Amino acid sequence: MPQAGEMGQITTLSNRWANCRIGITGANGSMGRALTHQLRSQGAVVVGFTHGSIPSGELSTYHPQEWVRWECGQEASLESTLGKLDVLVLNHGINPQGRQTNKDINTALEVNALSSWRLMELFESLVLKAEPGTRPRELWVNTSEAEIQPALSPTYELSKRLIGQLVSLRWNNLTDNQRKALRIRKLVLGPFRSGLNPIGLMSADLVASQVIRQANLGLNLIIVTPNPLTYLLMPLTELGRMIYSQLIRTGSKSN
Repeated sequence: MPQAGEMGQITTLSNRWANCRIGITGANGSMGRALTHQLRSQGAVVVGFTHGSIPSGELSTYHPQEWVRWECGQEASLESTLGKLDVLVLNHGINPQGRQTNKDINTALEVNALSSWRLMELFESLVLKAEPGTRPRELWVNTSEAEIQPALSPTYELSKRLIGQLVSLRWNNLTDNQRKALRIRKLVLGPFRSGLNPIGLMSADLVASQVIRQANLGLNLIIVTPNPLTYLLMPLTELGRMIYSQLIRTGSKSN
């Protein structure tokens, strides 16, 4: 819950994130901390999901108010926690850089794509089972600019393209009623400085502030990058995927 010193700030806020419970995977990373800071400053209660050790001692607004430790492959154990969230941000990932062994490929696919897909399925199922009239929920997925652009890491690019296409496929197959219950946003982010990319061109705080700004504007496709081509290519890619999906889809939209 929010700390006592924050209550005056929270009650005066009129933004959409005030008092929302927002879960962020990869909360110990640079982007996770930056998003946590932005959302907490707007009154959100942030639940951080991490594979590593949970920080102890006095924590700043760059740290979630609550922590949950989890492992890839054990997503089902998070059901009770996910069921209490208003927003789930899938932000965890690894970058093998130039490593391309079978082990590196399998690990990148598991962490960057398959675990996120399982969490997407689980969260969606919980949202769609909620009582009618329940507040709409949101699912944000950080796919990275590597979904459509080179990132000097073939294994990373492969895994990010997979999760990016899975998000697009699910996006295009939600029924109207499902869209009312669950809003999916895709975060396409350019190179920011982090443990995975110490030479990134942007700061994580700058990127996170732009992500929240675009979300406040109501955008589902959120792009933050210094590369102007991405602002052109990513919407065209999504449009092409939507048209392709609609042309070959058989039967009704999937459940």
